[in-house]
Amino acid sequence: MQRRRMRSRRSITLAGGAIALTTVLLAGCAGGGGAETPSTDGGGLGTADEKIDLKILVNDAYASQWQEQLIPEFAKDYPNIDITIDGVPYNDQLAKTMLELTNTDATYDIVMADDNWTPQLASTGGLMDLRGDVLEQWTADDYDWDDFYPAALAAGEFDGTQYAVPARSNILMMLVNKSLYESAGVPLPTPDLTWDEYLEQAPDLVQDLDGDGKDDAWAVGTYFVRDGLTPTIWQTIMNSDGGQILNDDNTAGDLGDDAVEALEIHQKLLDVAPPGAVSWQFNEPLEAFRQGRLATLFTWGSVYRGSAVDPATTTLTPDQVGIQTLPAGSEGPGAHRGVWSMGVNSKTDVPEAAWTFVQWLTSKKGEQWQTNTLGVFPARASTLETTPEQEWLSPVYEALEVAWPAIEAGQMWRPHIVESDAVQQVLATETGEFIPGNITAEDAVKRMNDGIDDLLE
Repeated sequence: MQRRRMRSRRSITLAGGAIALTTVLLAGCAGGGGAETPSTDGGGLGTADEKIDLKILVNDAYASQWQEQLIPEFAKDYPNIDITIDGVPYNDQLAKTMLELTNTDATYDIVMADDNWTPQLASTGGLMDLRGDVLEQWTADDYDWDDFYPAALAAGEFDGTQYAVPARSNILMMLVNKSLYESAGVPLPTPDLTWDEYLEQAPDLVQDLDGDGKDDAWAVGTYFVRDGLTPTIWQTIMNSDGGQILNDDNTAGDLGDDAVEALEIHQKLLDVAPPGAVSWQFNEPLEAFRQGRLATLFTWGSVYRGSAVDPATTTLTPDQVGIQTLPAGSEGPGAHRGVWSMGVNSKTDVPEAAWTFVQWLTSKKGEQWQTNTLGVFPARASTLETTPEQEWLSPVYEALEVAWPAIEAGQMWRPHIVESDAVQQVLATETGEFIPGNITAEDAVKRMNDGIDDLLE
């Protein structure tokens, strides 16, 4: 049996940290463009005697799941395309992907972009225009671009070009322990619950369940420590009141009184959180919620399955756990986009096969399979119109029908600019100073604006 092409299995060695390396790469390629022209014949889809090899770079959190479950499903439709999934730790992924897209030759045909990475990756010139003339000839008539929620599709767009499409969507949501609400005598929350109402009710959700005179259940858990994702909490609060991080043309920081108020709400959550929560990142509040110690959890909604369904990871049951948007501000409920988008390397010599896989995964059929089988949040409206195969997905669908429009209306995502990752680090640094009380909210906001302006000047 012959192969269309054989890949070198060379390793890529990263020197230095991800942020430093990315900065160097951007300095040399921020102008964008300059992508090599892909194979003129597209490379075909392979035959039984001459198969196509595809290689995909993804996050290691789901690499083995894809290789073991998703790739065999794809092979049922395309048996002549062999796929290898390579996983990389999150903290290394951006730098490794930047290196890949600036290399002379393609090691990977397909790459993944976290929500705020697309502008940075697109600036290398190393991603194909998914709606351009080259790939249009291989785009299925029923792919239906308009079926995606606009906010989800926008995660893979930059400067008017669609470089990637939603492949694994996630949204910052509020998980609810209904049992703790009932024991406290507090009405179960709805998407109409406001922040004022939530903060008024929260002290009643701090409870002594076993009657020993010590609190053993609390109102909330979330990110508090200095981390790149911690600012998404107060940013969501701010967005639901109409505030934004940058000005309209993305040239300067635009944080004001609404940011101060949002930061102060974020800090107030510590008053009704467990002792020591000031050092919490992602895992600590998640574990506390799954042990039945938190009435609400502000985190990424993809953890719902492991928090409400799987007895191997949670003490709770589906009837005890709710999922919905965060409390509402003056403009509506809060949520925050966290979409992993998939793009095609412009240097691949098999663009037809690469784009065929991306289409298969992100098509109506592919998304519904991935949602029902792997529990991944959908980005297509048509998926939410179906009846899920697993009962636990029903409340998820209901929550997403509220969340996706709210995200679009409030532009609830991290800054969508080339410098996004650096901006997020500025926000994280000053948030990490404010939450434990080292500086005031006003000082934090001023420092954020100054830091952002220094980056963008």
